[in-house]
Amino acid sequence: MDVTHPAPPSPDREIYCNRTLNLRSIHAIGYDMDYTLIHYREEEWELRAYEHLKQSFLARGWPVEELHFDPELMERGLVLNIELGDILEANRFGYVKQAYHGTRLLDLQAQRQIYARTIVDLAEESFVFLNTLFSLSEGCMYAQLVDLLDQHRIPAVMGYRGLYLEVKRSLDRAHMEGQLKAEIIADPGRFIELDEQTALALLDQRHAGKKLLLITNSEWSYTSPMMAYAIDPFLPEAMTWRQLFDLVIVSARKPGFFSSRSPLFELVDGAEELLRPVVGGPREGGVYYGGNASVVEEKLGLSGDQILYVGDHVFGDVHVTKSVLRWRTALILRELEHEIRSTRAFAAQQLELSRLMAEKDQLEVEYCQLRLEHQRAKQGYGPPPRLGTGRRQRQLRDLRSAIEALDARIGPLARASSEVANRRWGPLMRAGNDKSILARQVERYADIYTSRVSNFLHRTPFAYLRSMRGSLPHDPLHEG
Repeated sequence: MDVTHPAPPSPDREIYCNRTLNLRSIHAIGYDMDYTLIHYREEEWELRAYEHLKQSFLARGWPVEELHFDPELMERGLVLNIELGDILEANRFGYVKQAYHGTRLLDLQAQRQIYARTIVDLAEESFVFLNTLFSLSEGCMYAQLVDLLDQHRIPAVMGYRGLYLEVKRSLDRAHMEGQLKAEIIADPGRFIELDEQTALALLDQRHAGKKLLLITNSEWSYTSPMMAYAIDPFLPEAMTWRQLFDLVIVSARKPGFFSSRSPLFELVDGAEELLRPVVGGPREGGVYYGGNASVVEEKLGLSGDQILYVGDHVFGDVHVTKSVLRWRTALILRELEHEIRSTRAFAAQQLELSRLMAEKDQLEVEYCQLRLEHQRAKQGYGPPPRLGTGRRQRQLRDLRSAIEALDARIGPLARASSEVANRRWGPLMRAGNDKSILARQVERYADIYTSRVSNFLHRTPFAYLRSMRGSLPHDPLHEG
């Protein structure tokens, strides 16, 4: 049989699978909107959010005139210690691998002194997990204000925790008052990065028999123009985004949407000031406000692993959904594209680094064995030494010199490896040689993850997505 095989997607556009997922068994797919169906140019969006924060603090007389948004200061997956004013990079076990106090990097000695006995537990109130791209401006402003607090230039009475709460309240206020969203509605081309393939991926899913849901925390007055701008131009003539979705729920108040029994209201004539309670369940094609996941399940006659929810927020979109409802989950990590491209560009250097590290490991084994032999000979126990004292000492010196020479070659490569994708924090999914705390969250709560919704085009609505065999430290190298 002559079969034409389509070209596989590039690695940065692949769908990665933690738990095997048969898309044929999925009967409904729910989508978040912001940073999921619609991708923002994060530097533009976060710059404006930052500027609103800055104006808020200027109005209070705080000396923030010279502060500027630094997009590389923060990345998704970092953790704020709001008791101490620190920004932390932790591995999957919660051990701190790198720390800043405000915008100042803590040296290794200071970091060990503070965090040697600390395990980062995201359930503790002192830790704030930056689990979405919307966190970048918030984290950047907080770090810079920590510097000002330490310089006694803003009221010290609030402390580092109070300072974080002021940043959070000010940013929430800017969102609540609609200042940011009004700017985006007025000039969407400045803030939104269009992906014409998203509409085709949604059409494929709909025509394959999937029920499509839009469940967003954004209000209708923002959702409607944004979806029209991002989706409508790429649909068949006379079709709008509303016809793609069987159910639209705005102001969903996630993550509470997935765990509460909040009432559902229908928007009358698309006006959020005109709401009527829903009796007997939502009707197809309507626009609804609030509600909860149980209403969705009852409307669809589906539950659990028959529903896939796709979002960008680690906690609000996939953690609670997986933990409470057992829905299947997909996480959108747009930064994955840059990270994979950067990692592949560094592949030759990484291979050389691995080769040098393997060579160093072997020399260290020999050095340790010889050192133990020297100890036994000196203390007069164990089997007789293989070498005389003088020769043994010469070999120890030679091995130590060889290891130091290797370290001189390894050092620059190791530093460059730690700066791949982000010069301060390195790869998003790694903390040193280990997986990052973000990678651990993704593993636990996202069945699949990918960089954008349109990547579903490469795997079709009928795909059987298989997870890879998990590696273990004792696996043979060719299996790991």
